[in-house]
Amino acid sequence: MKEQTLVIIKPEGVKRGLVGECISRFEKKGLRIKRLAVKKISTDLAKIHYQHQSDKPYFQSIIDAFTVSEVVLMVLEGDEAVSVVRHLIGATNPLEAEPGTIRGDFGGPLPLNVVHASDSAATAKVEITRFFD
Repeated sequence: MKEQTLVIIKPEGVKRGLVGECISRFEKKGLRIKRLAVKKISTDLAKIHYQHQSDKPYFQSIIDAFTVSEVVLMVLEGDEAVSVVRHLIGATNPLEAEPGTIRGDFGGPLPLNVVHASDSAATAKVEITRFFD
């Protein structure tokens, strides 16, 4: 089933020149870029995006890492796009991500994660609206 998902190449990935590598992996898997933008995320928007972690002791470090410089925002579309992207990026903690995944190959210590992706089709709809509308 065709669906859309949101992917964000975070400041760490942009700074390290991994945008092309990430996009290439998604395209090679058959996903199509439907929307693409480069922007700096405001602190207020970052706090909304990560509100589900606002009670965690590392919350401010996530916000700081996400807002330090530009990100690349993408809406990807394809069959089972959410699960395909989640498989390609690997586990949230790069230390637990399998080699061959984006996080496994390029991730550093948290909160300096290279990429974010929606975890469900419902979340993708909310996140796409949050960052693109």
